[in-house]
Amino acid sequence: MTILHYKKTGSGPNIVLIHGLFGSLDNLNMVAKKLVKHFTVTSMDVRNHGASFHQKNMEYSVLANDVVDTLNILSISKTIILGHSMGGKIAMQVALDFPNVVEKLIVADIAPVSYPPHHSKIIAGLLSLNLNEHKSRQTIDKALSTYVSEPSIRQFLLSNIVNDKGQLSFRCNLNNIAAGYSQIIKALPQNKSFTGPALFIKGGQSDYITAEHSAIIQQLFPSSSAKIIQQAGHWLHAEKTAIFNKIIGDFLLK
Repeated sequence: MTILHYKKTGSGPNIVLIHGLFGSLDNLNMVAKKLVKHFTVTSMDVRNHGASFHQKNMEYSVLANDVVDTLNILSISKTIILGHSMGGKIAMQVALDFPNVVEKLIVADIAPVSYPPHHSKIIAGLLSLNLNEHKSRQTIDKALSTYVSEPSIRQFLLSNIVNDKGQLSFRCNLNNIAAGYSQIIKALPQNKSFTGPALFIKGGQSDYITAEHSAIIQQLFPSSSAKIIQQAGHWLHAEKTAIFNKIIGDFLLK
């Protein structure tokens, strides 16, 4: 049995939050802060991320088992589950494999489909960094800019760097993530369905969910509905927090 690092706050019905690739449980804090008023919120670090354990397998069935093993330790038999990006795929897999555990499903800007390897350059850039050669995030940021042009993405990636007594290191396990990247971008299996309430929230400026994905979403999640947040990209919960939280609140009150 594998236990993920988690943070549990609030009181009331259970809701689990799962972050995306290269993230940590802190990434969904702006969502958690709103939910703790009415829910017991358990935020989890995915394996090879944050303070969770490091193991190579990144198959979604295995990642889903990590979540359910942790729920069992916490004596949570039924929960709402919300995931963003890779965390959304994990949440979907939990709902498909363990439908009796999931009361409602919320998926932020991801579909159960395969994606092109558009993180390959990011992974190459991170693996190219020799942190022993750097004394500050500024020099690391400059080195990474060769691979990643967007400052906001670099800032997010560099949040994985920790300073332990002057020694910089990555909190996430880059080698395991790189080895499992082909698993991360795969489609979810299509031989199961989750018939409970499900909500897919799309960023209007993001192409992670498209009209072409509607059929497979409806096949796997026949009771699902969808919302679009205009003028928001893939990081819709951070870019349009108030709207994102309202959409979630309305769905949970149904």
